[in-house]
Amino acid sequence: MAEINRQIVLDRLPQGDKLAREHFRLTEGAAPSPGEGEVLLRTRYISLDAANRAWMQGATYRSALNSGDVMAGGALAEVVASNVGHLKPGDVVFADTGWQDYVVLSGKRLEKLPQLEPMTHLMSVYGIAGLTAYFGLLECGKPKAGETVVVSAAAGSVGSIVGQIAKIKGCRVVGVAGGAEKGRWLVDELGFDAAIDYKAGGLRQQFKEILPEGIDVYFDNTGGEIFEACLFAMKNFGRIACCGAVSQYDGAAPPHGPRGIPGLIVTKRLSLRGFVVMDFDDQREAALKDLQGWVADGRLKVQEDIIDGLENTPAALIGLLNGENRGKRMIRVRG
Repeated sequence: MAEINRQIVLDRLPQGDKLAREHFRLTEGAAPSPGEGEVLLRTRYISLDAANRAWMQGATYRSALNSGDVMAGGALAEVVASNVGHLKPGDVVFADTGWQDYVVLSGKRLEKLPQLEPMTHLMSVYGIAGLTAYFGLLECGKPKAGETVVVSAAAGSVGSIVGQIAKIKGCRVVGVAGGAEKGRWLVDELGFDAAIDYKAGGLRQQFKEILPEGIDVYFDNTGGEIFEACLFAMKNFGRIACCGAVSQYDGAAPPHGPRGIPGLIVTKRLSLRGFVVMDFDDQREAALKDLQGWVADGRLKVQEDIIDGLENTPAALIGLLNGENRGKRMIRVRG
């Protein structure tokens, strides 16, 4: 009997409204079969990222999503059947599977991942989240020991790792997160020096009180008001690593951009650099060696937020966009 393939489809694109469960629908059909040069994959863990929402707004570093598409997303997946020589049943890969149980993909760009326990670390600290944090901070922000580093969405999958790497490099680290509880977690558990609660309001005043001498490096995951407040707090010759803009992904477009950007960038002689993790593929092995060493010696703590059930993926993404998670959020389709 053929296996059933459940798929979560983007039923309609949000049009200026916030993402909701009714934008998705669950369908079922038969699992596909691989052809020549292809592999059949069974999804095990689906990655949830703010970028999932950005793909609904238009083309980014990948094609835009359209109504009726299987919702896009990366996943750890197990090879079920293979028509390529370098992969065999039981191997685990990271692939753009989409939100579904099974998918057939070309084997050309798929690589077997190492056996690792827990497997989920291949998604978080040793996956896109950890590598994004590593390269965005060290290659774009270029922090030096003794400097002050600020990271927004600091309790999220990337931000929580950015802050810890900055501490390893001898920096003073301040995380921006939503709520006093997350702030306490950043300081007490992850070793941040201080936290700023963006939900408490008065961001520019909070920056003045906590960072009277200013910011050397800002790692931006949010854009919007936090980005604006950080611009005013930057030191001369400060560096900004632009990773994401989650505050602007969901809902209506903001009425205006950050004010005073041209003048601030010029007078403070700031450097802003946008990036995506694939820019640094040639340095991946060296980065993983560092990350593995820091995890092994306890200097880098891994926080994962795992939710069971493919059917819960839409709600889990909505929750992530609302700041529910700590660390890397993912869906366990099969353990």
